[in-house]
Amino acid sequence: MYILGVETSCDETSVGIVRGGNELLSNVVATSMGMQVEYGGIVPEVAARAQIEYMIPVLDEALTQAGVNWGEIDAIAVTYGPGLGGSLLVGVMTAKTLSQIHNKPLIPVNHVQAHLGANLLTKTSLNLSLPTTPPDFPALGLIVSGGHTQIVYYDSPLKYKVLGQTRDDAVGEAFDKVAKILGLTYPGGPSISKLAKQGDQRAYQLPKSRLENPYDFSFSGLKTAVLRLSQSVIGKDFTFPSFLIAQHLSDQQKADISASFEYTAIETILD
Repeated sequence: MYILGVETSCDETSVGIVRGGNELLSNVVATSMGMQVEYGGIVPEVAARAQIEYMIPVLDEALTQAGVNWGEIDAIAVTYGPGLGGSLLVGVMTAKTLSQIHNKPLIPVNHVQAHLGANLLTKTSLNLSLPTTPPDFPALGLIVSGGHTQIVYYDSPLKYKVLGQTRDDAVGEAFDKVAKILGLTYPGGPSISKLAKQGDQRAYQLPKSRLENPYDFSFSGLKTAVLRLSQSVIGKDFTFPSFLIAQHLSDQQKADISASFEYTAIETILD
């Protein structure tokens, strides 16, 4: 069986084709990341407009890369949520149109659930690193991204229970916001991790959230703690504008704050 999947939940446009449930034949991704950098974050309208332009070329390239035609495709899967409204609309409308034109079943997919499902892919001829064996079930899944932070218990790939999740910011979002305070480039995760290698993760003590449900997360307080710490380091109080902080911090101070934040954020998840 050949499944063609369409993914447009955020700033990327992707089409992949899977054979037999575990073999990835193609995986084509176009991103508007370069356009988003100047804004310091994702602008939904910019992302959606780029996806309208990327969608058909990405689709054609995925079919070519897989070496299959529409006659061989058995069904079309598409991300229906969660994600950016305009971006999701581009993918869903494309998939629905293709489903009608080619008379193929349409499979709606929750893309957060698909994060764990991706680990079922164990074979490919593409230059990608995949698991050699699928996960055994029951399984515990940790899902971390720009918009989601969850711990999920899976009885099977389609039967699961969310044990805990973030009550405010996702960890990826916290990385982006802290990077902005420190004047680092978007996306924040890679920028902070790179700079943190030059810093001391024990330089500053930052708080870990403690919630009633031990499996829930909260990163809003940690983000605010970094803001207050940064203001204090440069001798300013809480009224000092966040967008002016970076120009008053030394390179070493930025590195130490990055390292301390990254250490605390990751320890929170590991705990």
